[in-house]
Amino acid sequence: MNEEPENTLDARGLKCPLPVLKARKRLKALDGGAVLRVIADDPAAVIDVPHFCAEQGHSLLSQEQSAEGLVFLIRNKSV
Repeated sequence: MNEEPENTLDARGLKCPLPVLKARKRLKALDGGAVLRVIADDPAAVIDVPHFCAEQGHSLLSQEQSAEGLVFLIRNKSV
């Protein structure tokens, strides 16, 4: 499967729970198996995004700190 993101969500400046809520909305619009790149700067995202993925059945492909902020790659669950 391709792990290149088809879509990017810039959630910088948003506080909990907005990054996860916006990621959920964006993932609903994507096909199953698509990869979403989420950039966040809320420290709570380190906990919230992995928990969201586990609860909703999405695959958290990676999580890293970069110059942009916290960057997550999420594979949309297959429907």
